[in-house]
Amino acid sequence: MTFDFALTIISFCEDLEKERKFNLANQLFRSGTSIGANTWESQNAESKADFIHKLKIAAKEADETKYWLLLCDRSENYPDTKKYLIELESIIKVLSKIISTSKK
Repeated sequence: MTFDFALTIISFCEDLEKERKFNLANQLFRSGTSIGANTWESQNAESKADFIHKLKIAAKEADETKYWLLLCDRSENYPDTKKYLIELESIIKVLSKIISTSKK
């Protein structure tokens, strides 16, 4: 899920760069691909606390990604991001559920 989302973000950022929207593309690329990287890294956590910590970082990156996508969505002359926001909302819900379940 997060790996596929990262691939989607990479493609979207390439489209932004073609439109010379480099600053937003750079920020979105970093946060959007970091979600998957931290989720992936959580699979090799050294402890339950480390697992939760890495997923919390992924959740923070997801929240930042949402911010950049909303900025893009509400700015003039930027592509529509609603489909990405819907996909991201699903990721955020899954991360939240895993984190809350893991804390028990």
